[in-house]
Amino acid sequence: MSILIKPIITEKATSDSEVFNRYGFVVDKNANKVEIKKAVEAAYGVSVTKVRTINVRPDRKTRYTKTGMITGKTAAYKKAIVQVAEGEVIDLYSNL
Repeated sequence: MSILIKPIITEKATSDSEVFNRYGFVVDKNANKVEIKKAVEAAYGVSVTKVRTINVRPDRKTRYTKTGMITGKTAAYKKAIVQVAEGEVIDLYSNL
């Protein structure tokens, strides 16, 4: 299975990429920082200077319906914020 699952494209992630040269990715839960760095460098051909990882917890939700209370939760995932060397850019929209 691939280490990089998908890029994170939100307003905050886009502004981070423009201002600080940082890009966000949803990654495999068992991947470490060294594996993430090698995967980004191989996939996009850039040099990575820093990798930060975050384990995002699931959100629990409760709804009250006619048939009773329904509980559920969203999926947990791991997020990686990757800082690229100065002057290099990752084009996330080219593979669409």
